[in-house]
Amino acid sequence: MSVPSPAAQVLAARRSAPAVARNRGPIADVLLPLLPPSGLVLEIASGTGEHAVHLARQVPHLGWQPTDLSNESRASIAAWTVTEDLANIRPPLLLDAAATDWPVGAVDAIVCVNMLHISPWAATEGLMRGAGARLPEGGLLFIYGPFRRNGVPTAPSNEGFDQELRRSNPLWGLRHLEDVTACAAGCGLRLDQVVEMPANNLSLVFRKGPAVSRDTGAVP
Repeated sequence: MSVPSPAAQVLAARRSAPAVARNRGPIADVLLPLLPPSGLVLEIASGTGEHAVHLARQVPHLGWQPTDLSNESRASIAAWTVTEDLANIRPPLLLDAAATDWPVGAVDAIVCVNMLHISPWAATEGLMRGAGARLPEGGLLFIYGPFRRNGVPTAPSNEGFDQELRRSNPLWGLRHLEDVTACAAGCGLRLDQVVEMPANNLSLVFRKGPAVSRDTGAVP
């Protein structure tokens, strides 16, 4: 039996998520104008790595640090980085969002796509805690995914998705926007913007620092 070449092994390590092709464009449209002009972007739960290569390709002036808890995902991220030849993507790090000690220091922005609903609530708490500790004043935390909102009917497709998630793992499921916002506030992060996205998803734009009055610009 022949041994696959190194190039073939790299290609074989790449994983693909069908949803990425559908949502990476709308995510980029919202996220890219919000990113800082320089510095390091930390991506939490990078998954296959497809979002990382799509976004990092468009911001060559920024360093991109992907992370994931899964060995298979980190191998996929590394393989996509190699095959796409993107010098601004750093090697993926093993990072558990729920952990108190992340293997990365200060960063200029944090991106988290489709993690909150497929992880325990402790991961959301850890994400906010880690972002609050590592972002500069005014630094960006961008979160994308499906959410519940008080007073807003949940789409039938999201209700079904939530039930499916909870059958897979009782600790998973759609989070309430209000709970996520309160958790963020406890870590020094304010919700700046909620953007409606395709397929009943939301983009949440958080900034580090106190809330600013929309009328006067004064800090309460």
